[in-house]
Amino acid sequence: MSGGDTRKERPVSFQGLELLPVHLYVLAHLKKAGVDYTRMMAKMSELELPLIEDAIKDLIEVGLIERDSGSAIKRSKARFKKAFEVHKHHTYYRLSRAGELFLRSIDERWLRDYFNSLLPGGWDIVRTLTKARSFNELPKELRNDRIREELVLHRFITPRGKRTKFFRLLMDFLGIG
Repeated sequence: MSGGDTRKERPVSFQGLELLPVHLYVLAHLKKAGVDYTRMMAKMSELELPLIEDAIKDLIEVGLIERDSGSAIKRSKARFKKAFEVHKHHTYYRLSRAGELFLRSIDERWLRDYFNSLLPGGWDIVRTLTKARSFNELPKELRNDRIREELVLHRFITPRGKRTKFFRLLMDFLGIG
């Protein structure tokens, strides 16, 4: 794909990379934050650090994000920082131009197709789950063991069925809910 319409491809892939929810989270996080580093993304989402590191590596390989150069960073560039200026002690990442364009192309139809390709009825499930506190509050037709396993696998819910912070942030960053 070279600058074409991303909706013509399978919704769960970008240049051969299968886009997992953690990839979407990193992209959406960087869109909101401007620039950030892996530990902060892991801390905010409560995901394991190696999972975020792998997602960043994948996204760099396909050109959706890039390292941010320089030794200091201003709050106007790193919107989640509290100090006016911070000296870098970590490797910071930002969206590449391709990443910015890709995120702009994501609309409700793309999200519907994406979540439906992750799991059967996925769009209805994630929209309903954003309003519920746990998996057990979903309507009966959206609750079964297979769906529960998929939601746990993608880290949308805990093994006990409670929504994760990762899920809440992802939905907020994507504007779902």
